[in-house]
Amino acid sequence: MSRRHAAIKRELSPDAKYGDRVVAKFVSCIMFDGKKATAESILYGALEHIEKKSSQNPLKLFHEAVDNVKPALEVRSRRVGGATYQVPIEVRADRRQALAFRWIIDNARKRSESTMVERLAAELLEAANNRGGSVKKREDTHRMAEANKAFAHYRW
Repeated sequence: MSRRHAAIKRELSPDAKYGDRVVAKFVSCIMFDGKKATAESILYGALEHIEKKSSQNPLKLFHEAVDNVKPALEVRSRRVGGATYQVPIEVRADRRQALAFRWIIDNARKRSESTMVERLAAELLEAANNRGGSVKKREDTHRMAEANKAFAHYRW
């Protein structure tokens, strides 16, 4: 990380099928070893699976799932006078989205369904309904921040 200049944020081009920047970013987060076509086929397959299963707009359901997983608060470690405190802070918008993506993908990979398409579709459906591992992770993060509210005055 440069000490002189902040890194320039590059605008991501929208994805080919839906024309949505959030979907394009999610594809980049799923991707392993530069295999973007595989990551796209996984996400598009999951969205088609969702459409068959729930007969709702899959893009709307995807955005709803991501919004349900985004955390508002998190804890950061602060060292004050030899003691380390877990200080609750608000999460920046870009980090909220990154955490939501990471939690959805991690929990989808841990699921027991046979293919990644099915795992991701099931995790997105559960997240849209405020259930599942990724929503539990957000609630745990909020609970930790709430428990350490007494140390909020160490925020800077």
